[in-house]
Amino acid sequence: MQKLFNYPNLLTLFRILLTPLFLYFLFNRYRFFEILALLIFVVASVTDVYDGYIARKYSSVTKMGKFLDPLADKILMSAAFISFVVLDLIPLWMVILVILRDFIVTGIRILMNSQNQTMVTRKSAKVKTGIQVGVICFILVYLITQRWKIFLGISDYLKIMEDYKIIYGLMLITTIITVWTGIEYIVINLNSIRQAIRRWMLRD
Repeated sequence: MQKLFNYPNLLTLFRILLTPLFLYFLFNRYRFFEILALLIFVVASVTDVYDGYIARKYSSVTKMGKFLDPLADKILMSAAFISFVVLDLIPLWMVILVILRDFIVTGIRILMNSQNQTMVTRKSAKVKTGIQVGVICFILVYLITQRWKIFLGISDYLKIMEDYKIIYGLMLITTIITVWTGIEYIVINLNSIRQAIRRWMLRD
């Protein structure tokens, strides 16, 4: 029980609980609600960095934490991207690729952890996460400026951004990098994945 509810795991659970709150403020288009959605997303993203740092620093890494941490990330990111599809800001096919990649990698990680194997990671995965967070924040800022564009005097700049499909381009780059890192994960861990699958099939 103590290991389950250590500080890093509580931060991870907190990040999961922030996701429905983020969605509530994003879709209830009252004044300032988009700003609150952005702030909630930023707080949730910061906890992602902080819980891992604490777990490593104080040697409080647990199997539950290894399971929950990547799952919490995928829930938050997937919720944001799906929301943008619903709001007609990004295409569905890109989000399908991003979510498919993330859940395949998470499934492989869970399988390997169940067989006491560690998944080899690359810095490119952290770059991918950083890009996803950055693009989501950019889109949220865009949504905020839609309400205040006349007051802020940025209508012309937003029109240029819309004409040149900046959000589409950023999301396309994000999708390519996300899929690429997924392929990279599978390639560098291929032998370990095969062993984990073999052990799982023969476990009985």
